[in-house]
Amino acid sequence: MRILFLTQWFQPEPLFKGLPFARALADRGHDVEVFTGFPNYPGGNVYRGYRVRLFQRETMDGIRVNRVALYPSHNKSAFRRILNYLSFALSSFLLASWIIRRPDVIYVYNLVTLGPAAFLLRLIFRSKVIVDVTDLWPESVMNSGMVRNRQMIDFLNKFCDQVYQSADRLIVVSPGVKKVLIARGVTPENIDVIYNWCDENSMKIYDDESDSPALYGLTDKFNIIFAGTMGTVQALDSVLACAAICQNGLPDIQFIFVGGGVDRDRLKKKAEGMGLMNVTFLPPQPIEAMGPIFAMADALLVHLKDDPLFRITIPSKTQAYLYTGKPIIMAMRGDAADLVREAGAGVLCAPEDPQEMMNAIKTLYQMPEIERRKMGEAGHRYYMGHLSFNQGVNQFEQIMMSLSREAS
Repeated sequence: MRILFLTQWFQPEPLFKGLPFARALADRGHDVEVFTGFPNYPGGNVYRGYRVRLFQRETMDGIRVNRVALYPSHNKSAFRRILNYLSFALSSFLLASWIIRRPDVIYVYNLVTLGPAAFLLRLIFRSKVIVDVTDLWPESVMNSGMVRNRQMIDFLNKFCDQVYQSADRLIVVSPGVKKVLIARGVTPENIDVIYNWCDENSMKIYDDESDSPALYGLTDKFNIIFAGTMGTVQALDSVLACAAICQNGLPDIQFIFVGGGVDRDRLKKKAEGMGLMNVTFLPPQPIEAMGPIFAMADALLVHLKDDPLFRITIPSKTQAYLYTGKPIIMAMRGDAADLVREAGAGVLCAPEDPQEMMNAIKTLYQMPEIERRKMGEAGHRYYMGHLSFNQGVNQFEQIMMSLSREAS
């Protein structure tokens, strides 16, 4: 089976379903080819060793990678980000059919802007098109504030519906997204739920807490760790408010924030201003360095603001937390909460509710350590059985092979 990856981003950019995914399919005997842009994400600057030109071909870990021109940008300018998306979409539409080999299946990663190029290739090569809906459009665009014009939003709605309805198969990352797409006119049988996996190769699990650096001050406390981006959508002011409650009522509780983000500095200053002695901020860490830190966690925290969009969202840290085998405090409603509940991997509480979060923390804190360990182990077993990289690749391969047989 010949598979084309049609994606604006690819390694060396930090693409989640990039080279390792392509390599895994190639290792199973499939011929995988990539059509992408010149690497510039997330900073918007073209990576060293590359320069934008009309076309360039290279081989990465045995995978043929075709790169075409785009406008490199990824800053807060809505106009430039739109130009970034549209420039690659146009290059794909005009150049792909002249460059690639005939694919049986075209795998489109996330961007609906690539719909026209994918459908043109389908017409020319009689291929099948899979669209991997990682971010639901136009909802994610509206939520980011990139597009606010009502007429533009109406146009995007119609365009996105057309792309989703025209694909041969949609892959979504949660049951809630599937329900939304069915309501938007997509045939239910054309939608499959495949949960994201985490970077298992980079995340080492430490069973011995002594492996964690003592300099972080993570000893002799009940550690609740939030790892990842600290932005406005994480609504971490509520977590600081919870920390203030715990400082008085549960003095052994310690909150550790690990990572970066546009809101990190403000949150750190706010915690200092609130006199929170039970809050620590650690700098961003490479994923390879997170194992020892997770080893010192008594619980791992997921929190997003209480927004309807996030009820059908499963933050990527959820899978990483499950994989590490630590209890989870899931401060979200919807699909992410359902996942943790089904796995028996933690406790749930409402988002943006400091008192309820404190109650959830207290439940874990008062639980015997052996029960918390069983909870974490249940999460790890659930991850390996339902969400792992190998499970995900199996499901993608089965769908691709089914579509390939239809195309032949």
